[in-house]
Amino acid sequence: MPKSKRDKKVSLTKTTKKGLQVKQNLIEELRKCVDTYKYLFVLSVGNMRNNKLKDVRNAWKHSRLFFGKNKVMVVALGRGPSDEYKDNLHQLSKCLRGEVGLLCTNRTQEEVKDLFNEFKEIDFARAGNKATYSVVLDAGPLEQFTHSMEPQLRQLGLPTALKKGVVTLLSDYEMCKDGDTLTPEQARLLKLFGYQMAEFKVTLKSMWSSETGEFQKLSANNENDAEEMEEDDDDDEDDDAAELKDEPLIL
Repeated sequence: MPKSKRDKKVSLTKTTKKGLQVKQNLIEELRKCVDTYKYLFVLSVGNMRNNKLKDVRNAWKHSRLFFGKNKVMVVALGRGPSDEYKDNLHQLSKCLRGEVGLLCTNRTQEEVKDLFNEFKEIDFARAGNKATYSVVLDAGPLEQFTHSMEPQLRQLGLPTALKKGVVTLLSDYEMCKDGDTLTPEQARLLKLFGYQMAEFKVTLKSMWSSETGEFQKLSANNENDAEEMEEDDDDDEDDDAAELKDEPLIL
């Protein structure tokens, strides 16, 4: 069989790095917002849900919300006093760790707090979340499930069997304990049984005012959470951030 003409080897030394232009555009856009809006808030998001974040964006169309690419946003604002875009912005950069966003707005701190209080919502926990209470299932029929669900429940760890076509729990089963770090199997079971243990909420971590250049910390940083969630961005962002520092930026 003849060799395909499409089968060509390309040396990695000849490939161009993707995404650098996107990051430069993000830096340009963020700096424009710093010049346009009165306040910048760093928001900490607990139990991230994309649909809820979409609701937040729709409610705040009068403002700008940047989420993700923390290290690139740090480059835009400045890592220290020597390279910060405006006075005290490097203080705000230190808060850009973990699942956080950057809100650029003309609304006051009180208005921002009041609106985000409306977006709290209880949801199903995911793997890695902490159980907020213990759940123990009593032995007996599980009539909420069809017979076809029995193999899946058994695969998730439940001691089940079919008795006269009804899914039956053969013995008492402790699904989770209060404070446990949930496994994927536990998280799936909790969702199947309707136990909600997670809360989507937005917390204000810090604020910066463009009029005065004042930085203000609004909530204490949870160092343990920061260590667990920190560096969510891809590893190659370190290289991109360093590369951006040397590249001529579009201003």
